[in-house]
Order: sequence, then C-alpha cells, then structure tokens
Amino acid sequence: MTETKTPKPKRVHHAFTLLVEVGRKTGDGLPDDATGAALMCYAGGVDEDEAVRETVNVLKQADMNVLEVSGYGTLEERLAEGHDIADDERALMRRALDDNAVIVAQTTVFRD
Repeated sequence: MTETKTPKPKRVHHAFTLLVEVGRKTGDGLPDDATGAALMCYAGGVDEDEAVRETVNVLKQADMNVLEVSGYGTLEERLAEGHDIADDERALMRRALDDNAVIVAQTTVFRD
C-alpha cells in the first residue's frame, strides 16, 4: 500500500531590516583607516532569526567580521511603528525577497 504524503504548506517569507555592525578583518574591503562599519541590510526569511542567520553567513563569506546584528522588523512591523519608508527602500526589500538575497543598502564606515 502506497502512502500519499500531504505537501507541507509553503511558509511565507518576509523582508527584514537589519543593522549589522562589523569590525576589522583582513580582506574585508573596508578603507584602510576604518575601525569597522555599520551595514543597513535587507534579507528575506520566514522569521527574523532566519534572516539574521542568512545575513551573517553571507557577510562572513565576504570576509566581514560580524560583531552585532539588530533587527528592525518587517515592512509591515515598521509601518505599524510609524516609520516613514521611501519607495526606494521598499524596492530593496522587495528585491531581497524576489532574489532570495541579502541586500546591503548602506554602509557607514567608522573611523577613530
């Protein structure tokens, strides 16, 4: 007797806004006089933990020294908190979902 498997329901992915602080590491691509940087990222995931894991993995592959990740939620969560989100930022969030990618939207370099 052959058993028919019930397909698992597809879990909904959301784009999350993450702020990642990185320190120095050889080959990280930061300017020579930098002490680190803050990266504004958008990443997709079924939950924020998954988005953080994916982001950290991608940044480590790029030789970045990830120190801390702060999550700011999904588009819907940010709108509910009263954030004003420009169309270009929304487009980057959509791209992160559509391409299943981590998008580094902004880099702020730290210097002494």
